[in-house]
Amino acid sequence: MRSPTMFKTLQTPHSGYHWDGSSRRFFEGWYYRVTLPDCGQTFAFMYSIEDPIGGKAYSGGAAQVLGADDEYICRTFPDVNKFWASPDVLALGHWGETNLNTKPIYLLPAEFERHVQQGYQATATINQGIIADPATGNYCRWRYEIQPIYGWGNQDGIQQSTAGWLSFLQIFEPGWQILMAHGLATGWIDWNGKIYQFQNAPAYGEKNWGGAFPEKWFWLNCNSFDGEPDLALTAGGGRRGVLWWMESVAMIGLHYQGKFYEFVPWNSKVEWNIQPWGRWQMKAKNLDYEVELTGTTHLPGTDLRAPTVQGLQYCCRDTMQGKLDVELRQIRGKNPLVILKAHSYLCGLEIGGDSWSNSWQSS
Repeated sequence: MRSPTMFKTLQTPHSGYHWDGSSRRFFEGWYYRVTLPDCGQTFAFMYSIEDPIGGKAYSGGAAQVLGADDEYICRTFPDVNKFWASPDVLALGHWGETNLNTKPIYLLPAEFERHVQQGYQATATINQGIIADPATGNYCRWRYEIQPIYGWGNQDGIQQSTAGWLSFLQIFEPGWQILMAHGLATGWIDWNGKIYQFQNAPAYGEKNWGGAFPEKWFWLNCNSFDGEPDLALTAGGGRRGVLWWMESVAMIGLHYQGKFYEFVPWNSKVEWNIQPWGRWQMKAKNLDYEVELTGTTHLPGTDLRAPTVQGLQYCCRDTMQGKLDVELRQIRGKNPLVILKAHSYLCGLEIGGDSWSNSWQSS
């Protein structure tokens, strides 16, 4: 066995587990994604734990996989005592079926495969697991290693909190942190008997924590662009709780050729127009740069579960095969200078929460 402290690689703020041991309503969720440009597929792995103190109505964990062609599988793990996570670094796991009677901890990959028949483990440098749906027989097995390239910030600089310095205070519900805007994954995924092997495939990771997801939100993520291997984008917005009031906020973050371009409410004007499904438009401008992006899809999307006040519920819709156009311009001087124009057909697009009968425009 190896200690998770071995994985202090490009750690961002909030990489560690946030639960303080109290009985208040609490969830934490982690998101790992790997994109396979050669075959046009993406796999997203979503792990969550709710009310880890145990004995509550919604206590338990889950692993969800949005796999090939936006197909979906989910497995719940009711025993919170078989969940583990490091408070200091990105390292977590949950054992379901296992022949081990020991306290759960990180295992060497071969040991994990030998002893854990249902479950997962993940760090900053590995993602591994197996889940199966007993009703359908569908399953997913996966194991890949990750080489982080971009966290959240300039490549050689101090990594930043996605929600700014105030995210160190527990005033936002929920907290949100991009753990790895871009990395390279090498390994394999067995999706219902079809094995996908890959080397240096684009990888991504983020997390949420708090009392529940926002009332309403949208999200775009892509780090697999045509002809631009050194580009990663994450953008999103939501209506979230801040102390005793609600606010609608959005941000756009771009990592490109070693530099981080950040458009957030405290340094930029961020605007959005999100359709109930099918079209995501955003633009943002600060003193030096402006960015525009449009995500579209003709696919129906797949309903996913997310933690809510009433536990894990179907409350968001995703596709991992959206189209995305991005343009970044430098605006100092008389004429804007186009730094980047990029396109992808492997963009993650999501809407979630309530009140999506009409488009949502920033005001």
